Amino acid sequence: MTTHSIDTDERTLAVQNASYRWAYLLLSYGLLASIAWRAFARNEASWDLFALVIGGGAVATVYQWRRHILGTRWGLRVVVAMVTAAVAAIAIVVARR
Repeated sequence: MTTHSIDTDERTLAVQNASYRWAYLLLSYGLLASIAWRAFARNEASWDLFALVIGGGAVATVYQWRRHILGTRWGLRVVVAMVTAAVAAIAIVVARR
């Protein structure tokens, strides 16, 4: 066993953060695919899985907001994304009737 510590530099942190991003994307889109399968193929409600997707995004957003690293236009982007999602959800519900 060695007694010296391993130094962490900016490259190491960048690679770690990139790996966390890829893992988060895999989990989020995997859950969304599972939600779509349960909703369309099996006609089951998927609110439990959807809450995990929304909760994961909310945790990341709140953490970044508290650390003051979000850009000046992030609020506008969030509103546009929410409106787009709501319109898409309404269109899907109407189309299924």
